Amino acid sequence: MNAHRRDILLLVTLAAAAATPALVQTEAVGAMSSGTHGATSIPDFSGIWRHPSLPGFEQSASGPGPVVNKARRRGARQPGASNYDQLVGDYDNPILKPHAAEIVRKYGEISLSGVTYSNPANQCWPEPVPFIFKHFGMQMLQQPHQITMIYSEDHEVRHVRMNQPHPAQVTPSWHGDSVGHYEGDTLVIDTVGTKTDRPFAMIDLYGTPYTEKLHVVERYRLLDYEAAKEGLERDAKENLIVQEGRDPNYRGKYLQVHFTVEDEGVFTVPWSATITYGPGSSEWEEIVCADNRHEYYNNKDSEVPTADKPDF
Repeated sequence: MNAHRRDILLLVTLAAAAATPALVQTEAVGAMSSGTHGATSIPDFSGIWRHPSLPGFEQSASGPGPVVNKARRRGARQPGASNYDQLVGDYDNPILKPHAAEIVRKYGEISLSGVTYSNPANQCWPEPVPFIFKHFGMQMLQQPHQITMIYSEDHEVRHVRMNQPHPAQVTPSWHGDSVGHYEGDTLVIDTVGTKTDRPFAMIDLYGTPYTEKLHVVERYRLLDYEAAKEGLERDAKENLIVQEGRDPNYRGKYLQVHFTVEDEGVFTVPWSATITYGPGSSEWEEIVCADNRHEYYNNKDSEVPTADKPDF
């Protein structure tokens, strides 16, 4: 058998193996759900999703919300929305403990001076949850044993183990230890153990810090346009809308994540926000921060990750 034919057969085998778990998952759920409650199925969140805004978080519809931008837009386009050219976090937000408020205030002063301060996105470092929601694009791959989430810049990938507990001793990692389960039509993802011993440790673009106690719970649901519209309106009120490959006239299904953040080392109370994704195009462009390390706005090179030796 020549090498070319062997490679083709290998690809066919792998494709069949990848497809089988989804079939087993559907059949297993139907079998478990058959009876008085009727058959149910796991919602299909798979595919490419995009949200259209910067910095990205939608203010919570009720209750404590995230740090937002004190600097607001002026002019004809989205007056009153976040001014992405000046990131001045609201250090008066009561969710912040005093030391965290001071950190946010200092970052805001840097931005007001005309300097773009370093963060994990512009320095090409892995981004923790929920900072990673800054990415416009997210691709979700569903399997019975895991959810894989791919983000549209810098090859950032999250792996969510399904129906498994966190280990008794979590080894800190860039994106934390994530476990998931389904609650009816909702995918619930619980994340702890995000690495704190790292440069640019922040959970949003305003420099809000976090500690080893960071705990994030994400709840993903598919929504009809009428149900998603309220989140889209909150997004347009708070954030700069740039679209980025999403059809503003789309009236089909949207994917919304409602996430709650707890960290008693930084916050006085848990707080929540949402991100509302619409379907993205089938194209998945490769965006690599380190391809162009020079920061024209600061006249220096980004502090990209380096190592004296491979870590594998």
